[in-house]
Amino acid sequence: MIGVNEGALEIVETMLDWQDELDIEVNELKDGSTVIDCGVNVKGSYQLGTMFVEVCMGGLATTTVVMNDIERLAFPFINVTTDYPAISCLGSQKAAWTIKVDDYFAMGSGPARALALKPKETYEKIDYEDDSKYGIIVLESDKLPDENVMSYIAKACNIDVSDLHALVAPTRSLVGSIQISGRIVENALHKLEELGYDVKKIENGAGRSPIAPVKKEAMGVTNDCNIYYGSVYLTVDSFDEVFSKVPSNTSRDYGMPFFKTFKEAGFDFFKIDPLLFAPAEIIVNEKESGEVYHFGELNSKVILESFGIK
Repeated sequence: MIGVNEGALEIVETMLDWQDELDIEVNELKDGSTVIDCGVNVKGSYQLGTMFVEVCMGGLATTTVVMNDIERLAFPFINVTTDYPAISCLGSQKAAWTIKVDDYFAMGSGPARALALKPKETYEKIDYEDDSKYGIIVLESDKLPDENVMSYIAKACNIDVSDLHALVAPTRSLVGSIQISGRIVENALHKLEELGYDVKKIENGAGRSPIAPVKKEAMGVTNDCNIYYGSVYLTVDSFDEVFSKVPSNTSRDYGMPFFKTFKEAGFDFFKIDPLLFAPAEIIVNEKESGEVYHFGELNSKVILESFGIK
């Protein structure tokens, strides 16, 4: 049986062995739980960022950072490959657990979701749940969780709190930028899930996306990387016309940097078309017929505007 928490734990243990080189800070709380700071009070690193993504995907993905050009300007990109797309992306990486405890707030993702079944309907669709005594939660937050937060997560996962590890990185950090761009394949599967496609028919997934520079409006620029310059390649059992609806340019809110869209919406997420959160382009290889389909486009103009390059 594929266990995303066990797979992620192996990477976490390596991180603990190399904490100085990776630039992390390990906090052992009084209840025995472990909080790993990957960007709140530390600078982080590129290697840490790729490991962070692989943890988030339950150890079922390979990631690398490479340099690519956008209109002859060189930027770091993350490449992601997975041979278990539904489990790694939707069963683990999907940011689908809103964690609110006292005054603490974070978006939760990672393998621990498969223990807590957050949300249950996703796990029913992909026919998966994990059965591990260990839990690995990934938190997007600018604040480290305390014992109350860790206790809440452990209880939801039905594990002992001493067996819980939390990796934390704020959006405005190097690791934050890397981990959001590292969601490029997940963005495609999440949209396909919303459009009603049976994601279990997706056999392999690969994606690349530029890594956002660390900026004040981090939420905007990090989202733009996938929306305007993220590419996904999927190998599937059967093609469906729904794939044509996956790229971000099918959204009514497509066309300008996300921060501007968010501002025009009165900083209300619920006023933004959820179909905007998708890769810029998708290429689909139907295995049975051998056909290859392409939808969407890369938009260098908007991504460079988002980066602040004129």
